Amino acid sequence: MKKLFFSLIACFLLTSMISVNASKEKTEGSIINAWIWKKSIGGPSNPYVTTPKTIGFTKKIVFTENGRIITYKNNVEIRNSTYKIEKGKGYFDQLEHDLITFEGKTYVIEKLDNQNLTIISNNPDGAQTIFKR
Repeated sequence: MKKLFFSLIACFLLTSMISVNASKEKTEGSIINAWIWKKSIGGPSNPYVTTPKTIGFTKKIVFTENGRIITYKNNVEIRNSTYKIEKGKGYFDQLEHDLITFEGKTYVIEKLDNQNLTIISNNPDGAQTIFKR
């Protein structure tokens, strides 16, 4: 009886640990979250740098698990639309990348980790936008 009891406890602990690890993997390096705009850098044909300070407003985007992106300007919601992530070719290098499409534009996901999101316009403009969590 004791062996059965300990086996059940061991089984329960093992499945609990697997569940916790799976949920960590889902959020680490995931686009799902709120992102604060830090800087935009223009591409080769139109070099510029804009920040919240130079442009006079803050911007936040929130990617939801159900495929929505909510855009805030100065903490006021201004857009709520869909987004889609898929594999595709980058404009500049013609290599396969993760692409994200929202608000009528497609971007190459250049960097995505727990604290950083950098996207580049997948067109000749090549403007880069940097967000932080």
